[in-house]
Amino acid sequence: MPINRDMATATPANVRYSYLGQQFADPSEILQRIAKVVASGKFTLGPAVAQFEREFAELIGTKHAIGVASGTDALKLALRAAGVAHGDEVITAANTFVATVGAIAELGARPVFVDCDDSFCIDVKGIAEKITPKTKALLPVHFTGETADMPAVMEIAEQHDLVVVEDACQAILAEASGKRAGTWGVAGGFSLHPLKNLNVWGDAGVIVTNSDDVDAQLRLLRNHGLTSRDDVEVLGFNSRLDSVQAVVGSWLIGSTHEITERRIANGAFYDEAFATIPGVKVPPRRADAKRVFHLYMVFAERRDELLAYCIEQGIQAKVHYPVPIYRQPALAPYGYRAGDFPVSDRHAREVISFPVDQHISREEQEYVVDAVRRFYRAR
Repeated sequence: MPINRDMATATPANVRYSYLGQQFADPSEILQRIAKVVASGKFTLGPAVAQFEREFAELIGTKHAIGVASGTDALKLALRAAGVAHGDEVITAANTFVATVGAIAELGARPVFVDCDDSFCIDVKGIAEKITPKTKALLPVHFTGETADMPAVMEIAEQHDLVVVEDACQAILAEASGKRAGTWGVAGGFSLHPLKNLNVWGDAGVIVTNSDDVDAQLRLLRNHGLTSRDDVEVLGFNSRLDSVQAVVGSWLIGSTHEITERRIANGAFYDEAFATIPGVKVPPRRADAKRVFHLYMVFAERRDELLAYCIEQGIQAKVHYPVPIYRQPALAPYGYRAGDFPVSDRHAREVISFPVDQHISREEQEYVVDAVRRFYRAR
């Protein structure tokens, strides 16, 4: 799937956030492939799913890839296969998206939060003090496409005999110390949501693992625990990757490396430009990490004013996220209180996200930078 930045490109004064109109402007080839699935009648766990799983495993560099219904299910099933059960505790980051926490809670386990650092990933220095006899797993989140400090995470896990499942939903082809996100722990979960770096036309997810046993468990768990039409070995879930979404994924997967490099180049352009603007702080960039910029976020003084100004100027900037997950009403039963995770709280006040996708033009990026510069000069 060639990337065409000129296809339906927005004018600089209207810098959109969603690029899906450009990416799927000509869906004819995808529809032809879908028509073959329709003709075959193989809608559930058919050849299209098996093909995409092989392609995804090759892309990430793992022995197995298991397609599931969403990124949330990828985390939930991976945790279940790793032995997480009711009453266990799972340590994760306090600034993550709700799906991370939902996956833990659906298993009856308790999310135990650790604050992040300015890389937007879990602060590994805070993990050890949160470990209790109930701790079963560590669930580091590769937030924004930045990788957590996985060598340190794995060292802690080994010291305390804990399993590691990676939330790599935003981190396809990201790397920590030269090793791909999703390949450090017993399993890694990825999302193929429409706005992910490798995306489809709805909800979908993939789990990767190098363990034959975990692979076998996951293939049971995603399909009700069935070993045949009439035999149920375990009580599982209904979480199969849809064949139609697998077709879309296969159509796009060959461009994933190119998409990644485009995003990295766009992120580098922003980093260099924003570093010259007082009022904006570029996050620290670890030398041993390959970040893939699912999100591009910087710290901004008077963030809310800047956000409103950008929107006035036709720039669809965002905030990820204005209220940290640990302070959301749904998490009240866990007893966390405002101020428990001050770095996550500060990020909620200061971060702003700008479009960084593979289809954005350099002209559009320059318009974004110029708008931010005008804001701080005028105010």
